[in-house]
Amino acid sequence: MTATLEERPAARENAGGTPAIDRAEGWRRRGPLLPALIFTIIVTQIPFILTLYYSLQSWNLVRPGSQEFVWFSNYLDVFTDSQFRTVALNTVVMTLGSVLIAVVLGLLLALLLNRQFVGRGVVRTLLITPFLITPVAAALLWKTVLLDPTLGLINFVLTPFGGSGTEWISNYPLASVMAALIWQWTPFMMLLLLAGLQSMPTDQLEAARVDGASAFSTFRELTLPHLRRFIELGVVLGTIYLVNIFDQVYMMTQGGPGVASANLPFYIYQRAFLGFDIGQSAAMGVVVVILTLIAANFALRLIFRSFSGEQEAA
Repeated sequence: MTATLEERPAARENAGGTPAIDRAEGWRRRGPLLPALIFTIIVTQIPFILTLYYSLQSWNLVRPGSQEFVWFSNYLDVFTDSQFRTVALNTVVMTLGSVLIAVVLGLLLALLLNRQFVGRGVVRTLLITPFLITPVAAALLWKTVLLDPTLGLINFVLTPFGGSGTEWISNYPLASVMAALIWQWTPFMMLLLLAGLQSMPTDQLEAARVDGASAFSTFRELTLPHLRRFIELGVVLGTIYLVNIFDQVYMMTQGGPGVASANLPFYIYQRAFLGFDIGQSAAMGVVVVILTLIAANFALRLIFRSFSGEQEAA
């Protein structure tokens, strides 16, 4: 009887595994991931901690010996800076405007490519091409080939209508940068929405046709709800990327005239590498990172809720 009672805990331990063995197995599984984790911490978290440290200091590189702790004074200067508010508004307009217009154009092109016609593969390849061009090359293409007031193709096309000689970049700097961004990001939205269209069950569309539903009604009641999660995903991914763009602003307008076309990354670059104000530029960087994380977290929660809702409905 005693032996039987003693064997029962041992049997339970062998069945469930001892804590030491479970921990060893856990570390054995996580071990290959440790180098990647350490590398990620080194290249992301340590620089951010240093940025936090510099944001609490008054430090201008053109004034040697000016480095001193001012604590949160730089953050107060950031929120009272009128130019920072203007640039923040430019960033919101540039990012959301470019993303939303790219989504609408991408949806129209996806609806076109979802139909059968001769040369569809060639058209799809040509439409994808802008997304494959590097941002610097795309910005130079728009600045020198399309928007140049003397030799630009847009002014050449508009010459019969009295539009020659228009200084697009000087007169419409923010719109010019947005045009380049929309041109480059429309193919991404098109591919994403085309994948959504091709994943839609055909029996629903056939049933709608049999019931006599019009093309617009079918699109509004069936296609658009099905594409909702794909549209949300495209908006979130495009916003996360475009809020950090630098190449197009730097190559096309240099943020000018004044700060009319500057966004937050370029304005931080100006303060750090042209104004040599390390403390204030670091504070701006911290504020931008925190606001971006809050917006991205909110948007990702909406997407996860949408996808989980679709799975539960299925």
